Amino acid sequence: MNRIQNSLSLCTENDQRTWLAAACRAALTAGSLIRERYEQPHTIAMKGAIDLVTETDVASEAAIIASLAADTPGMPVMAEETVASHATVAERLWVVDPLDGTTNFAHGFPFFAVSIALLDCGKPVVGVVYAPLLDELFLAVSGCGARLNDRTISVTTTSRLIEALVGTGFPYQVEATLPMVIRQMQTVLPRVRDLRRAGAAALDLAYVACGRLDAFYEMNLQPWDTAAGILLVQEAGGMASTFAGAPFYPSSPDILASNGILHPQLLPLIR
Repeated sequence: MNRIQNSLSLCTENDQRTWLAAACRAALTAGSLIRERYEQPHTIAMKGAIDLVTETDVASEAAIIASLAADTPGMPVMAEETVASHATVAERLWVVDPLDGTTNFAHGFPFFAVSIALLDCGKPVVGVVYAPLLDELFLAVSGCGARLNDRTISVTTTSRLIEALVGTGFPYQVEATLPMVIRQMQTVLPRVRDLRRAGAAALDLAYVACGRLDAFYEMNLQPWDTAAGILLVQEAGGMASTFAGAPFYPSSPDILASNGILHPQLLPLIR
């Protein structure tokens, strides 16, 4: 718990400390559950042709909701697997992805995370992304910086595209989006050092924040995919926008997140 206590000291307001502690506790609780179930057989249900959910997603979500309810009573929650919560409208609410990278988890591919953010009037003010297999806790509070476990993190200073490692993702709506995905890859790939497609947007954004990626782009994401990660990027000194260059919000249809320096060079390639 030292990493959480050390991070709380960065907060400037008591509410921030309460919210950050609640998000961290919920993420670690869910992460422990996910880690225990990682190598066990999974029950898989389909939400779409290639969009799946496991029993661990559901159990993780229940654990998170219970933890948040205990620490922040009455605060509404929008959670991925609870469909009824998707219409939640509140000035302040938690946004939860109990297992970002479910396909990876189901196949034993060790790249997935828990993502929890608190939105205030549509903007993230607290964000936590926890990778349970590596025990890496990424966290950010608006105006207070971003951290990975016990250290402050920042985006890269890469200024040349050919030196950039860029992450991306493929939407579940393959047939409808494939032409655009291919066009983007055709324009981006020859101009950068390489592309990575790991399959967990929240963790990809955390990797931009800590300098493992120089940028990340994807379309058709949901608020629970981006709300925590985008705050990490911004508090680590990076920036985010839509493909059109407009300011990014968790409800935006597409995202480009970068170290900021590369943003003007990448935008024309992915539009």
